[in-house]
Amino acid sequence: MRLSEGLAFLSVLPAALAARPFLNEPDTAIEEVLGDTPEGTLPDLESMLGLPDFEWAAKRYLNASSYTYYRNGAAGEWSYRNNLEVYGRFRFRPRVMVDITQIEKTLPTTILGHNFSAPFYISPCASAGLAHPDAEANFVKAAYEENILYIPALLATLSMDEIAAAKPEDGSQVLFQQAYLNSNDTATQQVFDDAERLGAKAIVWTIDSPADGNRHRANRYGVGSSDSDYTLSTWEFYAKLQNMTTLPIVLKGIQHVEDVKLAIKHGVPAIILSNHGGRQLDSSPSSLEVALEVYQEDPDLFNQIEIYADGGIRYGADVLKLLSLGVKAVGLGRSFMYANAYGAEGVRHAIQLLKHEIAIDAANLGVPDLKKIDASYVKWANNGWFT
Repeated sequence: MRLSEGLAFLSVLPAALAARPFLNEPDTAIEEVLGDTPEGTLPDLESMLGLPDFEWAAKRYLNASSYTYYRNGAAGEWSYRNNLEVYGRFRFRPRVMVDITQIEKTLPTTILGHNFSAPFYISPCASAGLAHPDAEANFVKAAYEENILYIPALLATLSMDEIAAAKPEDGSQVLFQQAYLNSNDTATQQVFDDAERLGAKAIVWTIDSPADGNRHRANRYGVGSSDSDYTLSTWEFYAKLQNMTTLPIVLKGIQHVEDVKLAIKHGVPAIILSNHGGRQLDSSPSSLEVALEVYQEDPDLFNQIEIYADGGIRYGADVLKLLSLGVKAVGLGRSFMYANAYGAEGVRHAIQLLKHEIAIDAANLGVPDLKKIDASYVKWANNGWFT
């Protein structure tokens, strides 16, 4: 092949890859090995070898509407798809001959000053009761046992009081509280007061759904968005909210580097890069793309505010790519919702699997200390998508 022909081939490669068939769950032989599991039953928990396995199992176990509630995306679901596929577009740059034998000891991190065993958390997701009768209590228990953060959703199956009651009596477990907030000051004050009374350590205000989500798949099953109003969310309103609670208010749903800068300017303690799991605005960017935009604009922005990210994370390698840019912790929602079909033990198993993957992937990448991972471990430029 002549050089000119090779360059021509490379120029169309991104489009060719984008057009390839989409695999919601990768083909890792799970169908061949577990495909004879009867519909409506779950395979043995020990046969779940990675986070995508839980979705495969949940899809066969849950009824169609319950599965759709967890699975759905906005419109043509291109952002949902991109959330999953974007991580595969960037290649690692592994280093060798490095002492990685202590990598597991470096997984612990802090989130808003609270100590946790790993740099990931259970994101707020509504209606956990669709997968298991114990609903969000399973997340509380598993998060406590594995010492990771759980952020209950305001629109949970269980009430805020019921979720708090699932915590250990010694008060040692740290939970944040997610909320949708609007101009109804009475309702907002009640959420804040309840969160403080029940021991939440922060409010996570979801700001990426100011209008109803355009969810075709979900609406066919009657399980569309519960937050369907046009909602006020401005920096002036945020300043007002800060005076209504003693808790730090984290902003969830940042998708533009300029909003990162404004968050810093307005004294926001932490932000979450997120496009609502691809369920609000189709063609919205993945959190990895936003994190890369922030890094390209100014890597020091990650030092000026705690930045977390969620969306499409399924593997330890995905976590490492976000951490390498400066993201402090990553959130996962759907995978834990699917794992909840097995109850608290399923959620705990999923947490353990991801911890293990992060450690072994970091070791194979040649990272001796997870705190020292940086952008040099990934080839970010000249891949056909970013320059």
